[in-house]
Amino acid sequence: MRDFRNLDQLQFSPSRGAMTVVVGENGSGKTSLIEAIGYLSTLRSFRGSPREALVRRGSDQAWIRAELADGTRRITVEIELTPGRRDRVLLNRQRVTRSEDLLDVFQVTVFTPDDLVLVKGAPEYRRDYLDEVLEASSSRFGVLRRNVERVLRQRNTLLRQANGRTSSEVIATLEVWDRQLAAAGEALVTAREALVTELAPHVAAAFRRLTRLPDPLELSYRRSYDGTLGEALVAARDEDLRRGVTTMGPQRDDLFLASAALDARSRLSQGQQRAATLALRLAAHEVVTERRGNRPVLLLDDAFSELDDAATAGLLGELPDGQAILTTAGALPVGSHPASVRRLASGVLT
Repeated sequence: MRDFRNLDQLQFSPSRGAMTVVVGENGSGKTSLIEAIGYLSTLRSFRGSPREALVRRGSDQAWIRAELADGTRRITVEIELTPGRRDRVLLNRQRVTRSEDLLDVFQVTVFTPDDLVLVKGAPEYRRDYLDEVLEASSSRFGVLRRNVERVLRQRNTLLRQANGRTSSEVIATLEVWDRQLAAAGEALVTAREALVTELAPHVAAAFRRLTRLPDPLELSYRRSYDGTLGEALVAARDEDLRRGVTTMGPQRDDLFLASAALDARSRLSQGQQRAATLALRLAAHEVVTERRGNRPVLLLDDAFSELDDAATAGLLGELPDGQAILTTAGALPVGSHPASVRRLASGVLT
């Protein structure tokens, strides 16, 4: 990679099929390294950063190149990031324009200390979690998600422009967007619900092993509407016009986490909530593996920094086989047995 975040130029060759640990002080570029690897899969920053922030200050462009090996296949990915322009992405030297093309050849599972928002944060974080797992498991869900987002933008623009007033033209146009949102939205919600059913036993098992608690962590998908989405959009039309926004649909749903039938946000301690986020990531990794037939690369960005010894041992025991890249600012986690350890200082990897 070159001129990515705070990294001038860096080459990195992780151990195959095993764990590589990258050690470095805070600010040394460890997270930038993990972020670049994740970007190769999704063309998005897992930190939620805008593309402009990914180009090193003072540089006009950032560049990432990776050689991937999947069995007998050898795949080269090259990405150029230029502020104000779309990414230039080459897959085996052929130009691609869809992020799904990258997800079809490379998947990652990312663990970060910020994952606590999956339990304590707003519903949008849990919706994003579900949608990201869906996209990692099949590229067609990325297309579906963007279609829903496109229709929502159009419908919300119309609602704002109507400014609470109705007319035959507004109603006719709303009906067009309602039909499209009902079809795409129901498809996305149905996929999310099926995913939650698939995730639930993996989450429960991982959480139980991580915490030794008698009560499992339970998942349930909560729709923002009753009946069909088409019926709900019609019923909410007056309210939507008054507020200037779509109040029903997949953009308002939530993934509910409970222990002993109580909300995990109030029922679980901070440490147990941390275990819940780890269980969610581990479950996602297993589901994507089952659906794709190959394991994503594990990216653990300082994931052990806020865990006690017991939780650290629990997570290490739960990590699945396969390639993993772990960063840490301190000593190696007790009980870890990496295949290689690299040190990153001042942008130089040794």
